[in-house]
Amino acid sequence: VQLQASGGGLVQAGGSLRLSCAASGNIFSVSAMGWYRQAPGRQRELVGDLPRGGLTTFADSVKGRFTISGDNAKNTVDLRMNSLNPEDTAVYYCYASVRHTAIRPYIHYWGQGTLVTVSS
Repeated sequence: VQLQASGGGLVQAGGSLRLSCAASGNIFSVSAMGWYRQAPGRQRELVGDLPRGGLTTFADSVKGRFTISGDNAKNTVDLRMNSLNPEDTAVYYCYASVRHTAIRPYIHYWGQGTLVTVSS
């Protein structure tokens, strides 16, 4: 399974960016897709996730500013980020929980990461 992420870049504080991610390959089903981020010197943290048939969840630090959406048929997930601030600077990683057959367990796959830099 491959996850291709795009959309990172440099933006000024208060600006917006959209990240996109598409999963492809040997996919029988997907239980969830979402985004994590890792800032320099910090642990990777959940930004938001989109479980199939469930409610989205977000980190407290991004609630009200970020939204997440996806296309189940295309196995894609988008992260729309508004009102960005320098604390949002990080490498953003998309993930997908995928199983390859009806009886196999779900496995987390990760994208390559896309850098978001917010200047003050």
